[in-house]
Amino acid sequence: MVQDIDESRRGRRGNVSTGIGLLVLHLGALAALVPQTFNWAALAVALALYQITGGFGVSLGFHRLLTHRSLRCPTWFEYFLSICGTLALQGGPIEWVATHRAHHAHADREGDPHNVHRGLGWAHVEWLYRKNEDRPTWAEQRRLAPDLCKVPFYRFLERTYLLWQVALALVLFAAGGWPWLIWGIFVRVVMTYHVTWLVNSAAHHAGYRTYGTADRSTNNWWVALLTWGEGWHNNHHAFPFSARHGLRWFEFDSTWLTIVVLRWFKLARDIKLPKRDARYVSREQVGPQRSFAKVSK
Repeated sequence: MVQDIDESRRGRRGNVSTGIGLLVLHLGALAALVPQTFNWAALAVALALYQITGGFGVSLGFHRLLTHRSLRCPTWFEYFLSICGTLALQGGPIEWVATHRAHHAHADREGDPHNVHRGLGWAHVEWLYRKNEDRPTWAEQRRLAPDLCKVPFYRFLERTYLLWQVALALVLFAAGGWPWLIWGIFVRVVMTYHVTWLVNSAAHHAGYRTYGTADRSTNNWWVALLTWGEGWHNNHHAFPFSARHGLRWFEFDSTWLTIVVLRWFKLARDIKLPKRDARYVSREQVGPQRSFAKVSK
């Protein structure tokens, strides 16, 4: 049993404090409109951190690796990706994984933390700061993510995820002053937030459906381009275990390309993909397809 997480987190996650935090971050991002806060180096830092924390940390690390175990990595590299995800400031790895697993267990039904039937605004951001009985408590997080809860490193990240962001902010300010701080923290975090949230909102609202899943997930090309391939969301709900979300030749999935490169360098193995015959089922076949093949050992 995990005893070293703050007991106050057993209740529903703080609505007011989350709302205030989101407001502060968005106000801070508006400082980018002041000409004196811009330089090309600051923009480059923001874009690099956007890829590192969002693409490598959230999409590859938190989502495909930790939540769905679509592949395996050496422990040290898994921990590195988890640190990158923690720096996206979307909560610690235990909370993130448990929330996403709750979404898959109750997709677009009662029990889904960001059920799109409650409105696009709710699915996009309101679920985070308004009263939300479907957002997992700490006790529910332990039930949904027992694999992470038993690992001391993940409990450590869960306790300290805010401190990692503070440390990064201090490093950026020391290296590049206010422009690097504003663009590397505020602009980058807010940008990563909204593209991630688009998977919950736009990719459950607009796009095409290749598979007849029992939820409202869609394949949305422009969300996929913004979110490292996460926008091929109907594919993902049909094959949650799959390391590859873009299953057709034209469905560009940059996170999958990253996994291919990692496999070349022996940093990814036991990569799960749908069997070819399962990929081409009729869209009228409802429900997730469970048949998969591993493409590496």
